[in-house]
Amino acid sequence: MGNLYVVPTPIGNLKDITLRAIETLKSVDYIICEDTRRAKILLNYYGIKNKKLLSYFAPHEEKKIPQILKILEKERVALITDSGMPAISDPGYKLIKACLEKSITIEVLPGPSAFLTALVGSGLPTDRFLFLGFLPKKGLQNFLKEYLNLDCTIIFYESPKRILKTLEVIDQILEKAQIVIAKEISKLHEEYIRGDLKEIKEILKNKKLKGEITVIIRKLK
Repeated sequence: MGNLYVVPTPIGNLKDITLRAIETLKSVDYIICEDTRRAKILLNYYGIKNKKLLSYFAPHEEKKIPQILKILEKERVALITDSGMPAISDPGYKLIKACLEKSITIEVLPGPSAFLTALVGSGLPTDRFLFLGFLPKKGLQNFLKEYLNLDCTIIFYESPKRILKTLEVIDQILEKAQIVIAKEISKLHEEYIRGDLKEIKEILKNKKLKGEITVIIRKLK
């Protein structure tokens, strides 16, 4: 029986990877990844060659799991994503769950995660926090009402196209809140935008955002 290695990959700068992660990627037979093209960029950067790549991503992950389990009967396999820790806001957890049910050994390597990096850089309290992943496209107000009044820091991912709309919804729920927008973490144009709801909305109206955005918010008493 083979092993499944869960290997975090850089969230921006390709140098944000551990020596252990590189060694593991060099040692396995197969690499399960979201996008084989993105995976090849990382592998080529570190001179990792002759690896069998297999794509695994939502919403088609259920079809791939039996094939991967079959491979794991004999081979050592690494699971990576386009960036960050696998199974965080992606279907990696389904594969991990299936492996555990088959008594396949799982080894998780520590590494970068966008939401934890953003939380630490936000300057907001880190003693209690809740990560919501990507917000639902429907029923957003009812969804956020359930969490925004909790006495903890709330973190979620959002797209540039939806961020202003999401902030308007938050403004309808909370009277006062401190917000931090973290964009392009670990990349050349990394930026943290800090302020209250009104300040952040005004800044973003005149600013073009690209890529994935991490939002960190704390209700003010």
